[in-house]
Amino acid sequence: MTAPTRRAQILPAALAAIAMLVALGFRHELVAWFTGASPPTTGAEPPTTGAEPAAPGSGSAGDPAYYTCSMHPQVHLDHPGHCPICAMPLVPVLRGDQAAGLIRVDDRRRAQLGIRTTRVISAPLQLAIRAEGRLVVDETRLHDVTLKVGGYISQLQVNATGQRVGKGDVLFALYSPELYAAEQDYLIARTHRDASHLAGLAGLAGTGTATADPAHGDVLVQAAETRLRLWGLGDEQLRAIVDTNQPIERVPFRSPAAGVVIEKAVIEGDAVTAGQRLFRIADLDQIWVEADLYEADLARITKGTAATVTLTYLPGRSFEGKVAFIYPYLDPMSRTGRVRIALANPHLELKPDMFATVTFALAVGERLQIPISAVVYTGPRRLVFVDLGDGRLRPQDVTIGARSGEVVEVTGGLHAGDLIVSSGNFLIAAESRIRSAGGFWTEGSGDDHAAH
Repeated sequence: MTAPTRRAQILPAALAAIAMLVALGFRHELVAWFTGASPPTTGAEPPTTGAEPAAPGSGSAGDPAYYTCSMHPQVHLDHPGHCPICAMPLVPVLRGDQAAGLIRVDDRRRAQLGIRTTRVISAPLQLAIRAEGRLVVDETRLHDVTLKVGGYISQLQVNATGQRVGKGDVLFALYSPELYAAEQDYLIARTHRDASHLAGLAGLAGTGTATADPAHGDVLVQAAETRLRLWGLGDEQLRAIVDTNQPIERVPFRSPAAGVVIEKAVIEGDAVTAGQRLFRIADLDQIWVEADLYEADLARITKGTAATVTLTYLPGRSFEGKVAFIYPYLDPMSRTGRVRIALANPHLELKPDMFATVTFALAVGERLQIPISAVVYTGPRRLVFVDLGDGRLRPQDVTIGARSGEVVEVTGGLHAGDLIVSSGNFLIAAESRIRSAGGFWTEGSGDDHAAH
């Protein structure tokens, strides 16, 4: 075995042995650090009695419960002296402070822990509720093209879904034997009416008495014309029939509105029946945004609430609108409610089925506010640490309300002007839990301190 190989094998063993010796030498301090037990004192300190700190409920609130080090809160001694770890003077922890979870942190340690404080303020609160939405077709601007008589499609002008059409554009022509026969009946009725008028005039000229009733002919013409109109013929087609005195074999059908064809159900030569939907046309000059809101936010939204819509499709652009309708039901799976915003879309930039982010800006008036970073969440309780001065920090139960960005409303437990910890509070919470022997942090115990 070569010398480098032997050195490579000996080096890890030597390091492990050194680590074991260090651990044995400082075993008491390490145990004290992790468990909170009092380490043995050095030769410069008087020997400890070994007694445990008195229970928080015994003695008066002004009596010391134990002595600790501001730099090493795990040190708990039952007499004054110096810290066995750093030799700093020990400070007393009073029984009243222990029961309330109050701790003392000097300026030096605050700087080391990065603890910062801020004042509770009362200011106007602007809520920004965000919701995910989807663009859909405005249902009030949908138009179906259906037939009231059967026949055969010819001269189809709309050949693909998505094609844009204008109001009055010819969509297709229809050959219908039934419609053709009705046109012939219309012409015959007009011919008989005209003949009746002429005969009536001739009778009046010869005998002074009309030989036919012209009104009867008018009724027949009106009935024939009404039937053609009910089957979809307009004034233009009726004039063409009268002018040419011939029925139209292939009747053109026109678009009832301008828009985009979003459904197409026929091709050239198809046989169609009465009531069949051939096309669906959507006017996309206005479009809907349907946004889903959680139950907690839904109560804050009313009809007319301003909304800002943004889309990843159009970065840097935003569209302003108002809530036009709030749906009267919830989604049973997601437990969300839906609201509708109508947006103008003159350039057709907004397309159905796009995803959008909807932001509702709500002014809720003057509210107590604190940074969200100041709140410590402990199960059902919400705590902040109030700076009482002279290095003292006390945990305080609070009730929080609406959140807006990085601030949250406080509805109970604090007053305007209170100084609270806004950074490093989780380290303070851990230290408070250690020093109070868990009394304040036991579930339900915070109710006794909420009024302090």
